[in-house]
Amino acid sequence: MTKALISIDYTYDFVADDGKLTAGKAAQAIEERIAELTQTAYNQGDYIFFAIDGHDEGDDFHPETALFPPHNIKGTSGRDLYGKLGQVYESIKNDSRVFWMDKRHYSAFSGTDLDIRLRERRVDTVVLTGVLTDICVLHTAVDAYNLGYKIEVVAGAVASLTPEAYDFALNHFENVLGAKIIK
Repeated sequence: MTKALISIDYTYDFVADDGKLTAGKAAQAIEERIAELTQTAYNQGDYIFFAIDGHDEGDDFHPETALFPPHNIKGTSGRDLYGKLGQVYESIKNDSRVFWMDKRHYSAFSGTDLDIRLRERRVDTVVLTGVLTDICVLHTAVDAYNLGYKIEVVAGAVASLTPEAYDFALNHFENVLGAKIIK
């Protein structure tokens, strides 16, 4: 079994108190766990993908503009990885097993070459971390399921805007997508 950890959108705009679309305290509470998991995956020799939302300033054509305030604008500090995860990334980013992927849609697979890169490396299991559990993490999980990957979601390394959204997503991962929920 070859695993890849996919770290989704754990950025300043989604986590910091003054982030543009922040999950606030819930996202901040997973900072230690997400950094620890990333470092452990790296130490084990797993592949690590940072799938990061990237929007263009003034892009009125993107469907999210009708749903959410502008966030993760390219060239702004809002796209910087938050806290300790940013520190881990800085220490591992030059390794050939570590990838940064800009994404425009919720899913890390949509409009990226993530599936190709995973298949080239014979990855069969994706381990999902990040935010928002019920949006970008969920859409990534659905695409992973449809592409035939085994899915693991680390409950203590994902966060949502509300507890209800978080609970819905974890239930959906486990009972609809057959994902393994790591406590």
